[in-house]
Amino acid sequence: MTDFAKTEDVAVGRRDPAEVMKLARLGSFHPCRLSFMRQLTRRLQRERWTFSRGVFEVDASGVGHAVLTAHGPERDYSLVAFAHDLPDEQRSDRVIAEAWDTTFTLFDGVPTDADLERLRANVPLQEAGRITETELTLSRANRSVRLWEHVVDALAAGRQPDVARIDEVGYLMRTTAVYGSGKFGAADRETIAGRPELAAPFQVEMLTVYLIRAFVRDLVDHVAREQGGRDAVALAPGLARRIGIGNSTGLGMAPFIVNHPRLLDRWIGARETALSRARNVATASAAERDVFRDVLERAIVSATRWRSAHPVQHDRILGLRDDLARLRSHVERGDVLAGHRPWDALHRWAADALGLEAQECLVSLLLEPCAAVVDGLADTMTCDDESASPIDGRVSIGETRRVLESVHGWALGLDWGAREQIARVWYVSAEKLEPRLGERFEEPVAPYEQPLAPVRDACALHRALADWPDETPVARFLLRHPAHRHALRRVQVVAEAPYAEIRDNTIAAGLLPIDMLRAKLSFFGAVRFDPRSDRWVRICLYADAPYPEELADGEADFWCYPPLDEQPATGPVVGHGVAAPGRVASVADR
Repeated sequence: MTDFAKTEDVAVGRRDPAEVMKLARLGSFHPCRLSFMRQLTRRLQRERWTFSRGVFEVDASGVGHAVLTAHGPERDYSLVAFAHDLPDEQRSDRVIAEAWDTTFTLFDGVPTDADLERLRANVPLQEAGRITETELTLSRANRSVRLWEHVVDALAAGRQPDVARIDEVGYLMRTTAVYGSGKFGAADRETIAGRPELAAPFQVEMLTVYLIRAFVRDLVDHVAREQGGRDAVALAPGLARRIGIGNSTGLGMAPFIVNHPRLLDRWIGARETALSRARNVATASAAERDVFRDVLERAIVSATRWRSAHPVQHDRILGLRDDLARLRSHVERGDVLAGHRPWDALHRWAADALGLEAQECLVSLLLEPCAAVVDGLADTMTCDDESASPIDGRVSIGETRRVLESVHGWALGLDWGAREQIARVWYVSAEKLEPRLGERFEEPVAPYEQPLAPVRDACALHRALADWPDETPVARFLLRHPAHRHALRRVQVVAEAPYAEIRDNTIAAGLLPIDMLRAKLSFFGAVRFDPRSDRWVRICLYADAPYPEELADGEADFWCYPPLDEQPATGPVVGHGVAAPGRVASVADR
């Protein structure tokens, strides 16, 4: 039985799933030490990966291709990038777009000339092309036109771009997809899961985006130099680090956390175990207290930079800023961090004093001084077997009923005939084979409904079990009611995976799908979460991260918090040096 103890005289357990798995809280998650981007950059530095650029054939207008290779201890991975001349009217964030400013693939190894010719004929077409198992991802990105033009014009004229305009947007390009795991012919997950560097979730996708960011930085420098000639300067390193890669993400991501209950349990469970371990730390050293104070100050800077026009998120950001100021004042009052179980005391104080956004931000901050007991949990976050496991027909009706009432007791009394409880329908678009969310009573979509309402289905199962004796095995029930097989199988998963199930109605009229998106994106390490509606969002990846040439001696971990002593350069800056194996070279071969 999971221990949810709260008192100081016993070990502090993980938080109750009934508290954690509400969408309002999941939709307030922040990146943390276990986020996949930070796992990657820690590994790249620890294993002393090097980077080289074997190809950069781009003309004065920014059209061409490049190859940027990451060299690991055992294997190499190459980003193959194609830059295009895209008319403004064709630029779109929609997944159904057919043309992009740049297209990419992550190649397993170093491509030959023949590989490049094959990729040139297919990668720019994206879904309409064909790739093979030597390609691990397929991606594309569009410029943020206003920031791109500002940066190019400034650098070409010999000056650095305006830092306020950089912070307002946060990225020069934004991806609209990073496909992996076998999509469109790419390598299946099983073919690479055994590689240590790719074992953690989404590492090929995170490496792809990391290399895309380096390519985009070099591309904007190249275009500015071609336009400005001798007067041009390169983007200052301090400004370049502020720039991440944007991403536009819609409903296609939301069903993932419903369809992968075991994996979701691993992710949330690791985070909750990390929090429990932090809260059980008896005393914090002076150095650990300094780490916490530092990341708190940097989180305040991050919240100040964060912008969103979406009314819900706008209010959350304002509340976060106020709450972080309140947290700082509380920490500065005497010996708050010097007592017994300081991180637990701070967490318990926040539960009453702060809003959800700040409470979950604090969870991330509390893990930072506790790397020694937290980082090893990264190895527990993989679950490569989400196949439909066999139903154990021997389990009794009584045990099944007990699990249903424990997990879904809050929903058993809902009126599932009420329109507001079943207002939405998840279905798959015939055109793009992407998940969509329709209005049950306004659109003819009900016949195409996907099984993405586990709470409704669990409640229906509970009703169907009402007259069955407790001692009866579920196999007998299923012989009479096979329609409940899906719900019953999920109940058996949830019985052993406490954080597998969202404790909210995913088809209710008041559903905010952006909460589902943010829960997943926080584990990627995304920042500047900016909903554009209740169904799609823009984010930023790798903002403030070191570039490949900076990794050896730079900050590979705390980069997710903006530095406090930023002094952006305003004078001329020469090139960006990237170490290639056996030599020192410039990524742009300046």
